[in-house]
Amino acid sequence: MHEVTPPESVHALDLEGLRSPDITFWSAWDGEELVGCGALKELDSRSGEVKSMRTAKAHRRGGVGSKILEHIMKEAKRRGYDRLNLETGAMPEFAPARALYIRYGFECRGPFAEYVDDPNSVFMTKKL
Repeated sequence: MHEVTPPESVHALDLEGLRSPDITFWSAWDGEELVGCGALKELDSRSGEVKSMRTAKAHRRGGVGSKILEHIMKEAKRRGYDRLNLETGAMPEFAPARALYIRYGFECRGPFAEYVDDPNSVFMTKKL
């Protein structure tokens, strides 16, 4: 993300951010190889945010992102959330991510939580 996104528009969590008590983080492995990760941030008692979705370059288009997103959505439903939100990049490099979210029923929306309008961001939401 840092390669294609201006610094002021990078909303990825660093290691310390992922350790926050309102974040639950999962990783996907193929044997000893890390193939992807994703996180769920609690925004309030009824909604969450998909964070830090990544798939290792060698495993893209292999279903890793789908499996992680399905896991996050299942956990959000288990927690009783009625809505999931996310922010992703607006640049062409993020088109596969946006397509994944659209396939799972996410729709564009305006900024939420602490986000502000940003031409480098696409904000999305899904009612659960």
